[in-house]
Amino acid sequence: MAHPAPLLIGSIAHPTLAQTGTVNGITLLIVGVVAIAVGVVLGVLFSGVLAGKKLAAARAEAEQLTRRAEEDAKTAAEKIRLDAENKALERKERVDKELEAARAEVRESERRLAKREDLFDRKEETLTAKDQELTKLQSRMDNKRDALNAKEAELNELLSKQQKELERVAQIDREQAKELLLERVADQSRAEMGKVTRSIIEEAEEGAKEEAKEILINAIQRYANEHSSESTVRTVAIPSDDMKGRIIGREGRNIRAIEKATGADIIVDDTPGVIVVSCFDKVRQAIAVQSLERLVTDGRMHPTRIEEVVEKVRSEIGEKVIKAGKDAAVELGLKGIHPKIIEAMGKLSYRTSYGQNVLNHSIEVAFLSQIIADQLGLDGKLAKRCGFLHDIGKAMDHEMEGGHPKIGMEFARQFGEKDEAVLNAIGGHHADIPATTWYTPIIMAADAVSAARPGARRDSMERYVQKLNDLESIAKDMPGVSEAFAVQAGREVRVMIDADRVSDDEAYLVAHEIAKRVSDEMTFPGEIRVTVLRETRAIEIAR
Repeated sequence: MAHPAPLLIGSIAHPTLAQTGTVNGITLLIVGVVAIAVGVVLGVLFSGVLAGKKLAAARAEAEQLTRRAEEDAKTAAEKIRLDAENKALERKERVDKELEAARAEVRESERRLAKREDLFDRKEETLTAKDQELTKLQSRMDNKRDALNAKEAELNELLSKQQKELERVAQIDREQAKELLLERVADQSRAEMGKVTRSIIEEAEEGAKEEAKEILINAIQRYANEHSSESTVRTVAIPSDDMKGRIIGREGRNIRAIEKATGADIIVDDTPGVIVVSCFDKVRQAIAVQSLERLVTDGRMHPTRIEEVVEKVRSEIGEKVIKAGKDAAVELGLKGIHPKIIEAMGKLSYRTSYGQNVLNHSIEVAFLSQIIADQLGLDGKLAKRCGFLHDIGKAMDHEMEGGHPKIGMEFARQFGEKDEAVLNAIGGHHADIPATTWYTPIIMAADAVSAARPGARRDSMERYVQKLNDLESIAKDMPGVSEAFAVQAGREVRVMIDADRVSDDEAYLVAHEIAKRVSDEMTFPGEIRVTVLRETRAIEIAR
């Protein structure tokens, strides 16, 4: 280990020029490394010193912040404690006030209760006194009642003796005397009633000119009547009975197809040469009748052909319905009518009442209403519109529940008729609702005039004869009537009364009672005049 050193020294002691340069470089490198190391050490030491100072400063600042936070916390805690104490004091004061108010209220309630108890005690004393007084009064009343009963028994006995004595003297019993008295009172009452009736009629006639408009409007209201008898069947002529089998079809398929397509009932019976079509809807009935007529004429009879013909006929009748409604509106000069209303009015051309075409009847009522309104100084155009639409409900009354006035009023309101006069005339022309305008009684009068016009409506002979018999029977049932005759096709009944039994004043009463019974018991269009005739004949024979 000791030998290499000399070699190194020797090599160093005798370096070459190149070696000398290398040695210097290494030396410089070593010196640089040492200098860097020394610098690093010094930097670390200096940094440590600086870090120590910053750490000390941070610790001092942290301690200061800690002390300040502790002081702030103590201050906040003290403030919270003081706030809590203040709130507790305020709550205690509020509770004390509430308690004091409650105590005051309780004291006031106790005072009122005490006062009420005193009042009840006084009332109880008063009621006790009154009860004692009533007991005494009841005792006196019982004594008086016993005395009155005894007197009543005594009086009844005296009356019975007097009645027997009167019956013995008058030679009639009590029931006979009562009947005589009632007959005399009835005769006097009838005479008085006749005078009053005659006086009222005379006063009404004297004041007729002054109240002509109001009396006319009110009087004509009673003329209108509901008419419900309609023809619901029609017949279709067929060339032979073989056609009936073709109409029925195999297993009834053809007739079922016709009934399904038209909504009408087809009746095939043993009547030769005809088929009956029955339906309450007159439009559907017309469709069924025309369809059957075309099918019978054409000869082809199967479900497909039936549907084609029915659909074509339905389209044609729909066009006729609309045209009929439009023609009626144009004839009357009415404008602004909804198409649905026009269509409904057109359907009335297929509807009849007592054989009278309802559309023609509506047109007639419209003209009559205009004339009456013009004469009374009212709006003739508005009256004409009311008259034209008054029976519109009959176009759908078979499809809806209720009478045709109500149905028509709702239908007209739904499709644009806003005038109250029109709606009230439709709904009230049969007195289903109160009349709110002058036009409603005008429509009622025009409706009655149109229905009562001779020839406007047809009726059966049996019903006509029955009506005449009913008129005569009602008149003959009245006391004092000797004969009664229905004349003028049942529009007047002439009554002959016994002049010995009925006075002139009572004749007015007899006419009034007969008219009232006819109005209550019979259904008739227009009016029936009741004429009572009384005559006195003095006959003497000269010899």
